Amino acid sequence: MNQRESTGTVAYEFGNLFIGGVWRAGTAGSVYKDLDPYTGETLVEVPQASVEDVDEAFKSAARAQQAWAHTSPSERSALLHRAAAILDARHEEIVSWLIRESGSVRLKAEAEWTAVRAIIMEAATLPTHVWGRIIPGDISGKEHRIYRKPVGVVTVISPWNWPMHLSSRVLAPALALGNAVVLKPAAETVVSGGLLLAKIFEEAGLPPGVLSVITGSNQLIGDPLVLHPLSKVISFTGSSPVGRRIASLAVTGPTLKKVQLELGGNNPLIVLDDAELERAVDIAVFGRFLHQGELCVSANRLIVHQAIYDRFVDAFVERVRALKFGNPNLPDTAVGPIINQRQLSRLLQMIVQARSDGSIMRVGGPAEGLVLPPHVFLNVSLSDSLGRDEIFGPIAPIIKVRDEDEAVAVANDTEYGLSSAIVTQELARAERLAQRIEAGMTHINDAPAVDLANMPFGGEKNSGLGRFGAMGLIEEFTTEHWVSVQRGHRDYPF
Repeated sequence: MNQRESTGTVAYEFGNLFIGGVWRAGTAGSVYKDLDPYTGETLVEVPQASVEDVDEAFKSAARAQQAWAHTSPSERSALLHRAAAILDARHEEIVSWLIRESGSVRLKAEAEWTAVRAIIMEAATLPTHVWGRIIPGDISGKEHRIYRKPVGVVTVISPWNWPMHLSSRVLAPALALGNAVVLKPAAETVVSGGLLLAKIFEEAGLPPGVLSVITGSNQLIGDPLVLHPLSKVISFTGSSPVGRRIASLAVTGPTLKKVQLELGGNNPLIVLDDAELERAVDIAVFGRFLHQGELCVSANRLIVHQAIYDRFVDAFVERVRALKFGNPNLPDTAVGPIINQRQLSRLLQMIVQARSDGSIMRVGGPAEGLVLPPHVFLNVSLSDSLGRDEIFGPIAPIIKVRDEDEAVAVANDTEYGLSSAIVTQELARAERLAQRIEAGMTHINDAPAVDLANMPFGGEKNSGLGRFGAMGLIEEFTTEHWVSVQRGHRDYPF
């Protein structure tokens, strides 16, 4: 891409990693081809990082972070405001990358752009909210001061489904609080999940070395990235098995690290007997099929009260059959391509397994390239794969329940506890039920897929550790230093 944008800005070009403030090739000796999942076109070829490149990224980050931490709050805030202005100027360029690289339909890409902008603007408020404390104690004449300072270097490992959003929600607050960042985006979205952000922050004036973006073979650089002694915090968004390994390395490796994990979800959407039907269907269709269901807070299971079940199923099936799928760049496309062949093959196997388990397919169809049409299955039980596992694709399992108690029991019968939703006309009833759901988030009369920059986003059980959301990240990305001052002589026992 070298055309001139309508805004007067020249479009960014890619082909190298961003290590220590320098755009250069990785030295692993291998090249990753970044493909458009809809057309199969090669978007960019990126030479991958070696262990030596990882080491250089961390050493550069540690050196640059010292000066960055001592910049004034207003300087850091101003840089984030400049990044947001660049985001505005390059709106269509960024949206285009999200569509072409992650298979985002245009509606989702626009929503992701909006979310990234909100994250950056919220992060810009953080530099002046890092407060210390003076705490009284029992030793006469002693003052106890609690200073809060940046942790140093933060490692960010982000996924391919909402790549720019899920990288930014860690990157922007970490920078705002005076930290340096080494970011490893998913290879499938190396541009929109990482290199694009590096360009934006470089253009905004971020000092060299404060941010590095690398990509490479997990087998080669995965453990060195997690274990590097110069990083104090690891923030990971992805699968539960990988998250468990990262957490294990963080506490068993030579340098103890804090971990922030956002992992899998098997999110329930409960439709109660008094739900307004059209509203419930609107919420369920959006909650299940947004970005082909490739998001951690998707409505993974539709749990419907038996009193409304038949009417809900008929209306839901009718709406799903009308969803347009295919080219993600068309404005009315609702379901675009799956990210790659490996993920599509996993989904096709789930469909085969669902039929074997006795589930009834009401909507479906063969894949067209990497585009899987929406599927709807009935007669799903919690022992089935569709009722037990995170789907991460455009497949909707519907589970019938007798009453609200069974609905809550089914909602909680999972190892996960990320998000959840309840649809009803009786708010007090929903509020009572929400308190019984084992999840980090519950949304009443909305889909489970809600993420705001200033809210505590995170889960319970095997859905992760810690919370995202700007104010909560002050705790995650800073550390406390207790300094006591003894005034006058203190009597000692010997």
